[in-house]
Amino acid sequence: MANDQIHIKDLLLRAIIGINEEERRNKQDVVVNITLYTDHTAAASDDIADTVNYRTIAKQIIKLVEESQFYLVEKLALEINYLCLADPRVERAMVTVEKPGALRFARSVGVTVDRTRFDTGAAEKV
Repeated sequence: MANDQIHIKDLLLRAIIGINEEERRNKQDVVVNITLYTDHTAAASDDIADTVNYRTIAKQIIKLVEESQFYLVEKLALEINYLCLADPRVERAMVTVEKPGALRFARSVGVTVDRTRFDTGAAEKV
């Protein structure tokens, strides 16, 4: 049972994302927030080998976002989620991706994708 959480907050990246012509030409800001659910092994052992390397995961997310193109925020959030679940120590991942300024009068518009490694589709991806 996943009961410990690792948070990566407000990871600001630039992405080709959207359906409009301008969105397909120019990178836009996206803000990524991630919660990774793990067991309590690392907390009990105090051993770096037992924990999720959040620096490595952040670098992988940066690479994915900067080298890919997406039409929908939902798809980007899902792909980041699958990337997180590729680490066998991650039992569940909750990923929120926001597009600041995408909607007039709103600070941002976002989507949250919450999956466990046993959810339909997630197990096959990892």
